[in-house]
Amino acid sequence: MTEENGAHHSTPEATGPQPEPIRFYGTTWLRHDGGYALRRIATGLGALVAAAAGAAVLRFGYQGLTIAKVGSLVNALVVVAFAVCSAIAFRRTWEGFVGRRTEGGTDDRSMHSIMLIGFIGSLLAYSCRTLVEAPGEKLRRKEYEEAAARHERRRSARTGNPAARASKQSGQSKRSGQPGQKKRKGR
Repeated sequence: MTEENGAHHSTPEATGPQPEPIRFYGTTWLRHDGGYALRRIATGLGALVAAAAGAAVLRFGYQGLTIAKVGSLVNALVVVAFAVCSAIAFRRTWEGFVGRRTEGGTDDRSMHSIMLIGFIGSLLAYSCRTLVEAPGEKLRRKEYEEAAARHERRRSARTGNPAARASKQSGQSKRSGQPGQKKRKGR
């Protein structure tokens, strides 16, 4: 990624976990720098405009059905189908920002057509989520902080001179009188 996209270049000396970039935000979500607020506003408005454009296209399609005089039942079914698919797409998109999907859950391939038909719901979920945070930021922040804490625990366990640790441990075992240690007899 480039700096224009908000990603920070990692140096070869950098150790530990690296934050996972978010589309349109890069890694600016980590410290809220690099135009983070402007990106949230722009992506939220962009998703809202795309949803409005999609709704206009669907309206033209609905008007085509009305002009073709297919009947009120077909018109009602089309409206209900798009409304239900949009609601499902909204919920699945929103849940994707909050948590990872489990392996045992609904197969994503089977949901592609519903998500495609309900694209307006996905765009609205994205736009609404940008009012709170970068979509997926809370999930990625939690995962990043957990990985950083694990890394810190492992790193702190390895620090120091191993020879000094060994002598310190043997000094403690001599004082505790653990078996296997020879005790000096006093003369």
